[in-house]
Amino acid sequence: MKAMQTLKLVLIALFLCSSLIGCAKSTPQMDQEDVGKSDMSQPSEVKGADEGSMKAEVVPTHDDIAGMERINFDFDQFTLSAEARSILGNNAKYLQANSGTNVVIEGHCDERGSDEYNLALGESRALAAKNYLVSLGISAKRLSVISYGEEKPLSKGTGESVWAQNRRAEFKAIK
Repeated sequence: MKAMQTLKLVLIALFLCSSLIGCAKSTPQMDQEDVGKSDMSQPSEVKGADEGSMKAEVVPTHDDIAGMERINFDFDQFTLSAEARSILGNNAKYLQANSGTNVVIEGHCDERGSDEYNLALGESRALAAKNYLVSLGISAKRLSVISYGEEKPLSKGTGESVWAQNRRAEFKAIK
């Protein structure tokens, strides 16, 4: 009889504990040096955000930096297309002509995929753009990256035409 009462108390205690414990949602960010892989299907190392992105204060603007264009990505990719490389080449020319301009590159995704996955993919997209600009002679010290994943869509809604607009990297001036 005493064993039954003890079992009941243990079960009640377990029930109360389980009802009080909530699930925390973690959002790891990805710091990936090698952006040579073409998709996110391979596991990659997850670390904190780029140091510059943690210190950068974004200048409040509604548009990209005048003279710099956003680039877009294919679904589930962070590889730079020929069109994206061309746009980044023009962006590099702008940055070379405006040496006092520092930039945060924002990586964005469409709504498909988990929050964690999209944050990592957005960071990979921003890093791909940053690394390409560095390869064109822009100092890495002038470039920071941040990922917003799916949190700041350019267009709202569903469907490929909307999703294609949201898979992007944007360039914002920083102080």
